[in-house]
Amino acid sequence: MSTLTQDPTIRGREPSGPRALRGLAWLMVHQHRAALLCCLALTLIGAAWIVYQRGAMLNDLHAAGWPGKRGDSLPQDLTNRISNDLNSGGVTLGFVPVLLGAFLGAPLIAADYENGTGRLVATQSVSRLQWLLAKVSFALLVVTVPTTILSLLYGWWWRSLGPLAPNDWLTGALFDTTGPVLVATALCTTSLGIAVGALVRRVTPAMVATFLVSAIGLTVAGGLRDELATPRRVAWPLDGETPAALGGGVEVDQWVGTASGKLYGWSTCAHDAAAEKCRSDLGIVNTVRDYFDRDQMVGMQWTAAGVLLALTVLFLTVCVLRTRRGRL
Repeated sequence: MSTLTQDPTIRGREPSGPRALRGLAWLMVHQHRAALLCCLALTLIGAAWIVYQRGAMLNDLHAAGWPGKRGDSLPQDLTNRISNDLNSGGVTLGFVPVLLGAFLGAPLIAADYENGTGRLVATQSVSRLQWLLAKVSFALLVVTVPTTILSLLYGWWWRSLGPLAPNDWLTGALFDTTGPVLVATALCTTSLGIAVGALVRRVTPAMVATFLVSAIGLTVAGGLRDELATPRRVAWPLDGETPAALGGGVEVDQWVGTASGKLYGWSTCAHDAAAEKCRSDLGIVNTVRDYFDRDQMVGMQWTAAGVLLALTVLFLTVCVLRTRRGRL
């Protein structure tokens, strides 16, 4: 037996108890500790910022007499500032999945290809598939925890306003940053980054490609939200009061129509010299609106999340097939 193994001072430096993490789990945390610390910092800073903004907002509202005063009796500049703060905070939060995809997902596999670490996999006791699943599972877990926390906190901030909260939940930031959508979006962009990194095999090009594709894809998806459900329709006389059903809804189309239900464009007869006669000849008697009601939001969010999670599975399948069959 060598002197090295018998040296009591060296033996004394051995761990005194079992590690909390072993094997691949320990390797993932050790290898990606910088990304782990960045996500932890993002969560703490984001959570503290939301809590601070919510507290400052409520202090301003209470100073102005809310909730004793109704929203229409509060200073207009205050309500506008609150709406702008909420939306700008949501837009900032909605950008987090793009950053996670570019800075966590894209380098995950590409860095191992680029620096040669991936070639060590073939010499270890674990299979290439085990190594890949450990890395992917680690990345998805790191993404899920902070986005879940930030999504819940942002929804808490929004709900604290009650009836003062902006009604435009479909085209504003609320849809993308509450419920399951933010988490599903982050999983999708991160999986996209992992797949791009496995295909490109270089960190910088993979990060740039993931950033651009994610940003463009989310922008395009934002214009397709009204395809997630069937809008409801309400009609009332041209000179009648707007129905209360539209109070918390988001209008997506406007029409004028006849008593039998035939629809015409909103501007029909509007520019005619004899507008009343024009409407009478066409039989137009109703104003018609297509809208999404507030109670449809949750179902639409879960539909969007389902599409994003399906894309996540697709991207990860591409990554697994490429990594298992390609050279390291």
